[in-house]
Amino acid sequence: MNNSAIGMFDSGIGGLTVYRALKSVLPEESVIYLGDTARLPYGSKSAASITRFSEENTSFLLGFGVKLVVVACNSSSAHAVHYLRQHFKVPVVGVIEPGAMAAAAMPGKRIGIIGTNATVASGAYEKAIHELRREVEIVSHACPLFVPLVEEGWLDHPATRLVAAEYLAPLRQAQIETLVLGCTHYPLLRSIIEEYMGTAVRLVDSAAALAAEVKRLLAVMNLSTSESTAGSDSFFVTDFPERFQRVGEIFLDRKIPEVSLAQLPAGGKNAVIS
Repeated sequence: MNNSAIGMFDSGIGGLTVYRALKSVLPEESVIYLGDTARLPYGSKSAASITRFSEENTSFLLGFGVKLVVVACNSSSAHAVHYLRQHFKVPVVGVIEPGAMAAAAMPGKRIGIIGTNATVASGAYEKAIHELRREVEIVSHACPLFVPLVEEGWLDHPATRLVAAEYLAPLRQAQIETLVLGCTHYPLLRSIIEEYMGTAVRLVDSAAALAAEVKRLLAVMNLSTSESTAGSDSFFVTDFPERFQRVGEIFLDRKIPEVSLAQLPAGGKNAVIS
């Protein structure tokens, strides 16, 4: 399976932050990316629904014979990674643990966490960080509107700035020293978040830490590709491929050749309909 692709899924376009980080350290690996744009945002769904969606996404990717699955979604990582590891033989990597390790390694004792309602309610980041550093104070805040704003492509928009000011005010008041971007959509708003929080606050994006963990796992499990050329990538979404392609190309600053529409029927059988 060494030359098989890496599978990656997210609720939408946010997972491209993980995709970009992964390709920067593993350009020779091929990636099959699935954005479940028909059912986003995951962060407002129940844990049971998120787990079901994640299972169907994983089954879809396994239909292409992927050698490893990257859960590039914090809500799915918080609620479904353990389930996926129990029910599938393929290695599954989520974003919570690498992000928590990166945050715990930062100096200071006040850490802020922003994420979807589901991620914040799960307490997954708090638990993971406190397992590494019990003495830190953690302030968490849900920012549910960030996801639809990113999906709309409003990455530098007055409305997005107003929403950011509303969400981030309690964190600035708490004088946090580190802020975990606990949703893969949020790094696309990094400039707005940095502008409001100030340069003294260190932002933690789990994408780079996750990419490093995937590289380590592939090496340890002897799954690294033997190809020396750049890997070929495929992109699938469950709805709105044109919007995904438009916003995705802005973020990646390059063309995305094709975005195919994928159907995820109950039971997880994979089907590509265009």
